[in-house]
Amino acid sequence: MTHEIGSLAKPNWRVKAFRNMPISDEDISYAQKWGKFLGEDVSELVDILRKRSGFSKEDKERILYYSSLLATRLLEKAGLDIVYDGEQHRVEMYEYPIKRIEGFKFYGHVRSFDNKYYRKAAVVDKPRLKENYHVKEYRTISSFARKPVKIPMTGAYTLVDWSFDEYYIKGAEIGTLGGIEKRKEARKEFLKDMSESVIKPNIEALISEGARFIQIDEPAATTKRNEIGLFVDSLIMSVGENKGKAFFGVHICFSDYSLLFPEIERAEGYIRELHFEYANRDTKELGVSEGKRRGYEILRTLKDYDFIVGLGVLDVHTDFIEPSELIRDRVLYAIEILQDPGRIFVAPDCGLRTRTWEVAYEKLCRMVEGVEMAKRKSL
Repeated sequence: MTHEIGSLAKPNWRVKAFRNMPISDEDISYAQKWGKFLGEDVSELVDILRKRSGFSKEDKERILYYSSLLATRLLEKAGLDIVYDGEQHRVEMYEYPIKRIEGFKFYGHVRSFDNKYYRKAAVVDKPRLKENYHVKEYRTISSFARKPVKIPMTGAYTLVDWSFDEYYIKGAEIGTLGGIEKRKEARKEFLKDMSESVIKPNIEALISEGARFIQIDEPAATTKRNEIGLFVDSLIMSVGENKGKAFFGVHICFSDYSLLFPEIERAEGYIRELHFEYANRDTKELGVSEGKRRGYEILRTLKDYDFIVGLGVLDVHTDFIEPSELIRDRVLYAIEILQDPGRIFVAPDCGLRTRTWEVAYEKLCRMVEGVEMAKRKSL
């Protein structure tokens, strides 16, 4: 199975409209170009964009619709088995959910990586959902998608780890043994509330809408090695009795994955797929030897577990278009290690939002071609 991890770049016309910036002729031509390439009539979108500025709420809803539609069509045209719209409905993976959860107060922007920023918040009261914040986008995407739809959501551990704590930690004295223990208990309680009162209800709402592929994004999972157990606890609490009702995957990128083991075994049965980044640390040489495929060592550890292996085969931090032969060899190497092609899902290392649609499309096309080549070779 092939899929894309989550994010795609937002077209300039979508970004400018929501930031109240004037639309240019180039923006309109870009929308027309992709509409034609993807076989979609975008005349309504073009008429709206020709207003240039002053878009109404209804205008923005239609602009968002077309952004979601075209992004989904891009993944379908590339040949992916499971699709999404690349987070066209969202600001980014932290601010979008936090804005829809009571009990948080935003303070300001912090830098995450490169020149990317997000608004950081503090928990100031017990978190409670304002709304099931992924249902609307699932309804929109599934209304026009021709392939099964996957919905990614930021996991409880990352939302907790990326937030300041001004509520649970009250009364913890700094520099005392009692304070240290209080901080540990506060962390557990914060994580429990986010898992059971925020993530789990969102999962249940998606399942009730018909969602069958749900991805939990946890980039913070391995950043505190003494909290791997808490991270696994949060996965189990978030899925709960919904295990088996949908295909649950977890995406963790650019980490020391060895820290997850053996603790992650407790998530078997709750989580089906563990998707890691591999291509970013691999060579660009062809071949299936250990020396050529040195970015894939963790597969030897995963071999002894029951998880579906989410195999990252595209480096999302470069415009280099991986040849289909390179994708083929990366997949064949995984098959050689795991001895079970059915345990492999193939995707980019991470979301492709830092690449243009042109580059993302070419990368994904080569990925699909490489997977087909690997299938023929392994038969």
